[in-house]
Amino acid sequence: MRTALVVLAAAAGLWLNACSTAPETQNEKASLASESASAIDRFRAADPTLQAMLDKAAGYAVLPEVGKGGVILGASYGRGEVFEKGAKVGYAELAEGTVGLQLGAQVFSELIVFKTKRALDDFKDGEFSFAANATAVAIKPGAASTYDSSSDVVAFTHIKGGLMAEAAIGGQKLSYKPL
Repeated sequence: MRTALVVLAAAAGLWLNACSTAPETQNEKASLASESASAIDRFRAADPTLQAMLDKAAGYAVLPEVGKGGVILGASYGRGEVFEKGAKVGYAELAEGTVGLQLGAQVFSELIVFKTKRALDDFKDGEFSFAANATAVAIKPGAASTYDSSSDVVAFTHIKGGLMAEAAIGGQKLSYKPL
């Protein structure tokens, strides 16, 4: 049931564009902060080599819960927090639409590591093109030490639940809002 609700929220976020990047209330901010901290802990537990990458990176965005679903047309939505040199500097929102062979629903966490200041600044300035300069890696032991080192951005995913099969194309938008 929770997966279905997250997928419906993803679709609403994409098609209605009614979602806000930043949480509105103090309770929402506290909840997102707690969920983000838990997601980072899960990523670190899954791959102990990740901490060294985070220490060297210019910054990162953590999206603790991204919902994804589709039947021919698909949608994903999630929001999280952005950190620069370990300090929270803002919020991130991910929205994606796809079309193609796809069926299912899935919930996952995503950690997007900006290895260089330029990549982080491009993201913060709204000039970030995720598909053009990112490498996606499923989190597992040693994943942070085996990524494509030529990329300025690396995205790690941690599946929380659901099942999704897809061969689709689409566009992903990652937005930033400062504190």
